[in-house]
Amino acid sequence: MEAIREQPPSPQRLLLVDDEENILKSLRRVLRGEHWEIATAPDAEKGLQLLEDFSPQVVMSDFRMPGLNGVEFLSRVKERSPRAQRIMLTGQADQHAIEEAINRSEIFRFVSKPWNDAQLVLTVRSAFEQHRLVVENEGLCQLIQRQNAELKALNADLEERVAQRTRQLERAKREWERTFDTIDYPLALLSTADCKLKRANLAYARAAGRPIRDLAFGPRCHEFLFGDCQPCLGCPLSNGWRVGETGKAEIVRGGRVFTLVVYPMEESLAVCSYRDVTEERLMTRRLIEAEKMVAVGGLAGGVAHEINNPLGGILAFAQLMKRDEGRTASDLESLGLIEESALRCRRIVESLLQFSRRSRDGEMRPIDLGKCVEDAVLLFRAQLKGLPRAELKLELSPGLPKIKADPGRLGQVLLNLLQNALQALSHEEGEIRVVTGSRDGRCFFRVSDTGSGIAPEHLPHIFEPHFTTKPLGEGTGLGLSIAYGIAKDHAGEIEVETEVGKGSAFTVSIPSL
Repeated sequence: MEAIREQPPSPQRLLLVDDEENILKSLRRVLRGEHWEIATAPDAEKGLQLLEDFSPQVVMSDFRMPGLNGVEFLSRVKERSPRAQRIMLTGQADQHAIEEAINRSEIFRFVSKPWNDAQLVLTVRSAFEQHRLVVENEGLCQLIQRQNAELKALNADLEERVAQRTRQLERAKREWERTFDTIDYPLALLSTADCKLKRANLAYARAAGRPIRDLAFGPRCHEFLFGDCQPCLGCPLSNGWRVGETGKAEIVRGGRVFTLVVYPMEESLAVCSYRDVTEERLMTRRLIEAEKMVAVGGLAGGVAHEINNPLGGILAFAQLMKRDEGRTASDLESLGLIEESALRCRRIVESLLQFSRRSRDGEMRPIDLGKCVEDAVLLFRAQLKGLPRAELKLELSPGLPKIKADPGRLGQVLLNLLQNALQALSHEEGEIRVVTGSRDGRCFFRVSDTGSGIAPEHLPHIFEPHFTTKPLGEGTGLGLSIAYGIAKDHAGEIEVETEVGKGSAFTVSIPSL
């Protein structure tokens, strides 16, 4: 086996296969004038081995060879290297081989023996040119396929963009509606000339308590939202609103407080945003009241400490004067009244000190529930002095077991319940009763009144934060919620018994020690 290696710019390799050495030499002699790399093989088996290593572009094979004949060999070449151009050398009696080669091996050309040298060179050149065209065609086909794929992708992308734009235009209204509907405060688009609604979100319909489809009739804003034929007091649109400026107002309707902001959209349209700030106002008021209570508690504590000193002196001098000999019965009676009044003042001062003391986690300690209730009731009685028709009764059970509690916070629970009981009395007339006792390993105190009672529809919500049936500004709805939280912190429970028109009873029970 011999290979001729040349170094052309683009090497072209030719494989010659023939079992006759003379024919191979003749072929090489004829073809050596071209810039081709030529390899030769004496049979088909060696030719197939050389096919893998040499990688020729053109393979020329004789038909008659030992082992595999030319047709079978070139068929193998076609399977292993489809691009390689196949040329067969045949004799005059090999017409059947020609037909078989055409059918099985797809032969590029046939060269008859004996051959014409010029014709042979021209045939091999044509085979190399055919191989180049096949390679170029494959490259062009791949390029065309890639370009077609890119063009198809570009067309698909363009079609998708057009479809997306079309869908965006079609979905624009729905998207804006969904955007508005996800906002949890009312929004409305309305005409600035007559306040008629053009669009609104679901929160707007929920605030109005009406279905959103009612907007199709084009009602005015105040008619739809508040059911009032008169515009809202202070509304910027009906109060000299200038086109192009943002207007703000606070509106009170139906016991609720709303902040209204009007955003100009164009000359004839505006976007109105409503936000319910009722709870915020109540919370702010509660925080202010809490700050006041802190200040009052601090002041009460300071005053109580200051009073304690002269009060102790009065009590000490009264007791000393009672011991003096020669006191008349009238003097002793007067001194007894002074001592009794001083002791009563001391109890009030102690109750103020106890209630004004701030709660801390470490203040949970064993206490006497009766003493805690008595101190809180003593403070509450001061509110009843100007209410002669409201009567407070206290029934303390003796010998109650101690409980682990924070007396200040527990007293706050009792004062909240007493305050609610007083407010439940019609015209501040009736009876409030405070009872203590124990049962089933728990100590309890009960606050009952002869007031209006609680409606059944309100009963499930009385311990919810900010729930109140009182008019706006007269309650925060946090008293019972705080009382419930304090009771839970003490592992306690609050039970409610009520009857409309007859009164209510709140029982707070705490585990005993």
